[in-house]
Amino acid sequence: MQAIHQQLQDTIQTLYRKAVDADQALDRLQKDSQGKFAAVFAADSPFTTQAKRFGPYVEEIALDWQALKDMTEEEAKAALPALIKKIELALTTVSQFQQSLASK
Repeated sequence: MQAIHQQLQDTIQTLYRKAVDADQALDRLQKDSQGKFAAVFAADSPFTTQAKRFGPYVEEIALDWQALKDMTEEEAKAALPALIKKIELALTTVSQFQQSLASK
């Protein structure tokens, strides 16, 4: 389980750096009166957070990961797929956002 926690930590750190860059880009877009939306992810996403920036979603992922560390191994194995789904969704979305900016 320790190897899984290390991999999660590395992935969350990468996601955090990408989210900071993406949030800065969103700030610039909003200053230019672009980027008008209610939340990064739809209400039916696996996230409980609803925010216009990526940072709060990364924070939710980090909190879920911290909670995972306090669980028994069986509980952690049951909770891991939901956490991985959130991470995958966040990484995919932030990457797509950055690609859309690069193509402009």
